[in-house]
Amino acid sequence: MKLIVAVIKPFKLDEVRQALTSVGVEGLTVSEVKGFGRQKGQTEIYRGAEYAVNFLPKVKIEVAILDSQLDDVVEAIQSAANTGRIGDGKIFVMELSKAVRIRTGETDDSAI
Repeated sequence: MKLIVAVIKPFKLDEVRQALTSVGVEGLTVSEVKGFGRQKGQTEIYRGAEYAVNFLPKVKIEVAILDSQLDDVVEAIQSAANTGRIGDGKIFVMELSKAVRIRTGETDDSAI
């Protein structure tokens, strides 16, 4: 099992959700987060004054999947979240050692 964590631009969330659904993902968790990457934030002008935005709004998606789904899920996120501009985000893949469905007690692959 794998845990996929993707940090993307907020306006791409619906496209990514649809792409994940089309490759068989049945559930995901979404959090609104703030952060920065190589661009170190951005400078904006508000009422004539320039100020720095150090943390940009992002969306973090977490998806638990079977090993066999890995390539399809990563490709779905990458293609749906891509704008070709800086700040598109990152995808992280981690091993998931155990999963338990609280309601039924099912474990591991059955719980996903």
